[in-house]
Amino acid sequence: MPSLTQTEAKERGVLLRIRSYRVDLDLTTGDETFRSTTRIVFDASPGATFLDVRPRELRSVILNGRELDPAALDDGRFPLDGLAEENELVVVADMAYSRECEGLHRYRDPADGRVYLYAYVFIDNAPRIFACFDQPDLKAPFTFDVTVPDDDWQVLGNAPSTRLGPGHWRLAETAPLATYLTTLAVGPYESFHAEHGGVPLGLHCRASLADGLKADVEEVFEITGQCLDEYRRLFGVPYPFEKFDQVFVPEFSVLSLDHPGCVLLRELYLFGSAVPRSERETRAVVIAHGLSLMWLAGLVTNTWWDDLWLGQAFADYMAHRVTSDVTRFSGPLTTFAVRRKAQAYVADQRPSTHPVSLAGPDVRTVLLELDRISYFKGSSVLRQLAARVGTPALRAGLSTYFTRHAYGTATFTDFLTALSEAAGTDLTEWARVWFSTCDVGTLTPEITVSGGVITAAAVRQDVPEGHPVPRPHTLDIGCYGEESTTIRVTIDGPRTGLPQLVGRPVPEFLLLNDGDLTYAKIRFDDRSRAALPGFLPRLSPVNRAMVWCALLMAVQDGVYPAADHLELVTGMLAVETDPSIVVEVLEQARIDVADRFLHPERRPAALAAVAGALRDRIAEVEPSDEIWLCLCRGLVEFSTDVDELRGWLDGTRLPAGLVLDADLAWRTRYRLAVLGALSEDEIAAAHAADPSTRGEQFAAKCRAARPDPAAKEAAWEVIVGDTEMSSYGLWALAEGFWQPEQAELTAGYVPRFFAEMPAAARSRGDLVLDVLVRFLYPRYAASAETLRLADELLARPDVELPLRRRVADFTGDLRRAVAARTGVTG
Repeated sequence: MPSLTQTEAKERGVLLRIRSYRVDLDLTTGDETFRSTTRIVFDASPGATFLDVRPRELRSVILNGRELDPAALDDGRFPLDGLAEENELVVVADMAYSRECEGLHRYRDPADGRVYLYAYVFIDNAPRIFACFDQPDLKAPFTFDVTVPDDDWQVLGNAPSTRLGPGHWRLAETAPLATYLTTLAVGPYESFHAEHGGVPLGLHCRASLADGLKADVEEVFEITGQCLDEYRRLFGVPYPFEKFDQVFVPEFSVLSLDHPGCVLLRELYLFGSAVPRSERETRAVVIAHGLSLMWLAGLVTNTWWDDLWLGQAFADYMAHRVTSDVTRFSGPLTTFAVRRKAQAYVADQRPSTHPVSLAGPDVRTVLLELDRISYFKGSSVLRQLAARVGTPALRAGLSTYFTRHAYGTATFTDFLTALSEAAGTDLTEWARVWFSTCDVGTLTPEITVSGGVITAAAVRQDVPEGHPVPRPHTLDIGCYGEESTTIRVTIDGPRTGLPQLVGRPVPEFLLLNDGDLTYAKIRFDDRSRAALPGFLPRLSPVNRAMVWCALLMAVQDGVYPAADHLELVTGMLAVETDPSIVVEVLEQARIDVADRFLHPERRPAALAAVAGALRDRIAEVEPSDEIWLCLCRGLVEFSTDVDELRGWLDGTRLPAGLVLDADLAWRTRYRLAVLGALSEDEIAAAHAADPSTRGEQFAAKCRAARPDPAAKEAAWEVIVGDTEMSSYGLWALAEGFWQPEQAELTAGYVPRFFAEMPAAARSRGDLVLDVLVRFLYPRYAASAETLRLADELLARPDVELPLRRRVADFTGDLRRAVAARTGVTG
């Protein structure tokens, strides 16, 4: 189907005004398709246009009582002409169920055989469920009637639902919505209900997972209520919809989709096993993220897709801020600094880097560019904007924006106008430099000292040659020593003098961007770098997190040895008290530093050193300490001791107080599989004992991870050739396939990836392909030969854009790893 262009949307938007949609879905017609009947009432000016619909079979199209030929449908577009001023269009079609989160996704629970459905319409999948004019500015009220096959099914959606009779449900008419913001969740979902501030709240999940949700219902409702209150205070506008449901859905390809009145969430956030506090904190952030989009997406919708980034960046910024401010979780900004900021920095230095503000000539381009830059860099820049204008101006501007454009559409210019009015200054040029330029700069302190006193001080701002745009930064500088203080400064241009520091005693440790207010890589002066191991534990959690992020970027830039980073990690484990930092730094130390940037010959010793430090800390920490489980999980990842891991599984060598629940058992099996110490029979037996979705996915990962030639070939053939497997099963196999310990065994698959992926990619949707390539790219084969093969693939004219873009990005990452391994000791 052709991707809708902005030009086409503007033409259609001028021609049409949609009065209402009435959608009737019959879900009793079989396991492969469902019947969709759509009635659209709309006004039109003279002219011709087209309807969006992607059916398995288009049965009939009736315009103002006149039957049109279904054969006129061409690649998802049905032409319409002869329109009247007032029109009624009725479309009947058979639609296909999905297993790749494109349209109405159908899932059968392996635990009990029950079927669950949910509508994934983002970003342009609504026509797979109902006929529509699929663009964000043509908002209209929706009513859904749904016929279901079983009496124990219920129907959830944007508006309250009513059971009209056996198997027949109706959702009340909604406020005006964009087509991409509609959704349904249908099936025998288990439900929990509450109310907060007059807003009905609902939580829903599969019946087989209800016990996991039941234990957390009070916590989730509490966080939801706290965020609702804070958003009402910050935005100056009450919650704008009739109710708020949160539905945990299976085989979800994203973390959440935030439709007005009904947010869909990944089942990752249902905890059937013990989890560290950091995972509950992440769930709280996801809840807050979804709630904020009820205002900036639902209440005020982007006019065109080029402004879609604003809602996501804003939601990410607000979620971390609000969760930190009003819930029991105080660490989201710490997690952001160490994890999400790093992901933004990496993405911003790849070949596909782009401005936060998207170029949106067509829908597909926008979808490809909606990434970690849009979310996490965008979030960081909004944090910088808040530091620049202050909270009172931010609140006043948001209240103006939401009130002025309520239940309509708006642009980023409208958003910026409201904030400029509130701040009393024109933010246009500031916004251009931050939101419309690419890449990340590097800030380095330049300190001259004489007699223990600073005699000259400046910050040098280095910018990439390809994007030479220095940005203005409002930031704090931390000066640490016997007397510690922070100093707020504004810097701009290639070099900014710091007269505020001149005449002060030289600090033992100087930290740029104290508190993580701006978006930039930071470096250390020589004195501070030498003092870093001693001062790192003394910093605040958000500053420790920011420093770890800075060090990771320095490793990837080839200016800080990977071995030194891992030595610092080993020391950190003896003293770090923040679980989020432990979790994220250990993950980066394994997946990024040890597995990719450290020379392979040094990897075994590095893993052993970290594992030893983990054992020592586990022995010192009480099992009741929230950091304890993080340490235990980390040991599973770093251990190469098969006897130790076997002893965990059979209970003979478990650390005292540790309960090996299903999740930790599967993690241990996966590590044993990588090390060649888990048989196919053991995987099959574990899967039979745990036939859940989690068990199914872990079993697939374990099978693909075994260092057995037959297992590798079997996994590969499914990954590249099986178009029937669900996206989750596909990703699990791909995630387990490459292992640093198995470089010789998998060497032959490196050229096969570049030879076979173009054909395999053609049968995958863009969202599924994105995750698949992330896992399946041969990221550990850091050699000139791999780079040569990648360059050959990228030179082929038949490689489609989504695959080309991802391969180019991951090849850029690999190029940095090759350079770091060869250019730096370590």
